[in-house]
Amino acid sequence: MLVTGTDTEVGKTVVTAAITAAAQAAGLRVAVVKPGQTGTATGEPGDVDTVTRLAAPLTGRTLASFPEPLAPLAAARIAELPPLELYAAVDAVREETDKHDLVLVEGAGGLLVPMGLRPSGEPWTVADLAVSLGCPAVVVARAGLGTLNHTALTLEALERRAVPAGVVIGAWPAEPELVHWANLTDLVPHLLGALPAGAGGMDPGVFRRSAPGWLTPSLYGVLDDWRAWAEEIS
Repeated sequence: MLVTGTDTEVGKTVVTAAITAAAQAAGLRVAVVKPGQTGTATGEPGDVDTVTRLAAPLTGRTLASFPEPLAPLAAARIAELPPLELYAAVDAVREETDKHDLVLVEGAGGLLVPMGLRPSGEPWTVADLAVSLGCPAVVVARAGLGTLNHTALTLEALERRAVPAGVVIGAWPAEPELVHWANLTDLVPHLLGALPAGAGGMDPGVFRRSAPGWLTPSLYGVLDDWRAWAEEIS
């Protein structure tokens, strides 16, 4: 399953951790694969490290890391490092599917960010990776202004590639405003979950116990009534 987003910093990593926690609570063996990690020059933990801290997947792998906080292909070029090759990423993910019940592949930035190069020398994106793997996608979206357009564009791009997809709100505010409720109403037909803002800062034990309540059964959670959820939140 690909976890992508409408943009960068929308909560992909924490959503990946939540799906991991919910799936493992349901008894699945989960692997998390990050094809391209950028911004490693700061020395801060990478996305797989964050998922491991919050959800402790059975396996966590980063296939390529680059120092600059850029799109992976640009970061490889700036660092004069070999770019990630599409079919090397495909093979690495498929290797994990032989040993796990669920493999989550976390993208970088949005759906069409250049990730690396094909053998032909042409750039590839996480959308191409999803097509090559034949896997569904989870689109992580913002709750606020602008999200409807960005989400619709991402879902349309996936639909044109015949990639099934649903949406998870990456950070639902503690004090939602009119725009958040209006967006929720429009997104509900596509929604597979919604995480509270600040979920990534929770104690890992609390995070793991809470994660199933943020996700619908399609993502191994227990959230099955958006009206009841909205009434409880409000």
